[in-house]
Amino acid sequence: MRFHSLVLAASAAPVVLGCAIPITRTVVVEVQLYPVATQVPPGPDALYPAPPAETPSDPAPLVAVKPLGQCRNCGGCVKVTGPNGDSITAMIVDQCPECNEGHLDLFQNAFEKIGTLSEGIISTSYEFVDCGISSPIVLKNKSGTSPFWFSMQVVNATERVAKLEVSTDGGSTWQSTQRKDYNFFEQPSGFGTPSVDVRVTSVSGKVVVVRNVPVASDEHATASSNF
Repeated sequence: MRFHSLVLAASAAPVVLGCAIPITRTVVVEVQLYPVATQVPPGPDALYPAPPAETPSDPAPLVAVKPLGQCRNCGGCVKVTGPNGDSITAMIVDQCPECNEGHLDLFQNAFEKIGTLSEGIISTSYEFVDCGISSPIVLKNKSGTSPFWFSMQVVNATERVAKLEVSTDGGSTWQSTQRKDYNFFEQPSGFGTPSVDVRVTSVSGKVVVVRNVPVASDEHATASSNF
């Protein structure tokens, strides 16, 4: 059952062009139990795949968020503190389109760590934090990707991703991509080559470069590091 709640307070946050990316902020909200509490991995509206193996806990607490820069927040983590002072780190993997701005839906494995399931709605505060993932970033191509249509998602990043750029000349120059609402970085006309170098930048400005990434349908490439 889905309940509706209000954002009680929120501090101002810096933003970039496109979807908003709060860098550091604490938001006070009422959170509710995700409507299908046992649904892991997330459902068809999810913007992020099942969480990586290396997450702050096993299984990783999961959370859905109202589209406050949703495409840029998915795959990021929030520290959620409950009414009794208990806190968890949860990964954002889905959206809550009908919720109030900044509102969270907690999956059962997150909700039960800071409240009781029978409550349904509890008062909390949350802030964006590092996910604590040390294994390398993974780049995943969308089905249909080719030298003439580019679509790539960044997975397993320990910080939220701000942008993805592509180089076809060994890193001498970098071309931008457009982040879609479904959390893939795209260039509709592609880059015209079977492989590219990819530069991924986090919200804090950290950079990971992956060389010779294949540009082909459903391919993936693993970086040598994380942010």
